[in-house]
Amino acid sequence: MTLEIITSPALAPIRHGFFTRKGGASSGIFAGLNCGTGSSDQAEIVAINRSRVAGAMEVAPGDLALAKQVHSARAVPVTEPPHPAPEADALVTATPGVALAVLTADCQPVLLADPEAQVIAAAHAGWRGALDGVLEATLDSMVELGAERGRIRAVIGPTISQRAYEVGPEFLEDFMIEDPENSRFFAGGEGDRMHFDLPSFGLHRLRSAGVGEAEWTRHCTYSDPERFFSYRRATHAGEADYGRLISVICL
Repeated sequence: MTLEIITSPALAPIRHGFFTRKGGASSGIFAGLNCGTGSSDQAEIVAINRSRVAGAMEVAPGDLALAKQVHSARAVPVTEPPHPAPEADALVTATPGVALAVLTADCQPVLLADPEAQVIAAAHAGWRGALDGVLEATLDSMVELGAERGRIRAVIGPTISQRAYEVGPEFLEDFMIEDPENSRFFAGGEGDRMHFDLPSFGLHRLRSAGVGEAEWTRHCTYSDPERFFSYRRATHAGEADYGRLISVICL
């Protein structure tokens, strides 16, 4: 099956792609393009999947740069794929041929570029990382490499949508402590439950930090099992594990 790659005109002409689960070698609950070595999928199959992604991006498999994602606010500049992978949730580069990648399964994959300065970044922004400032840290790191905030374009790829993201009152409290106006990213649910709008929160943080352009592709990971892996959907279904989607950007 052919790989399915979601792209955005906002990032053109920079090579990039939010890969769906289609076109991979994995089977069972990981069926398709599972690129997560942290899953219990067979390591050699995950390597095949990553190799297919690298081929689609026109780079060697060894040119895929990934971090050890820990839901932090840390962004790391790189000039080559780091080994071992640093504990961080964003990678930034101005080096041609280095393909920055992030893995997600409901969290926000965010690809960023200043085409004029030839500076790019890839960030993993779940609710914790977004609240703690991973997107702002990514922008700061891009600026240090020569980017200008007003020229940076940022695109949030497939992520969990508000209608599928039910949370409890303690979750809301974390956001209200930081800024009472964050209440606008929550909608009422049943009882004390609410629905959190993660991509809108991500767009708010990006725009408040001064990016020139920010958008969401409007794909919900939870609601489209044929195309996307979802941690929350797998949990609700009682599945033992879940696949990881990959998003990549390269100069």
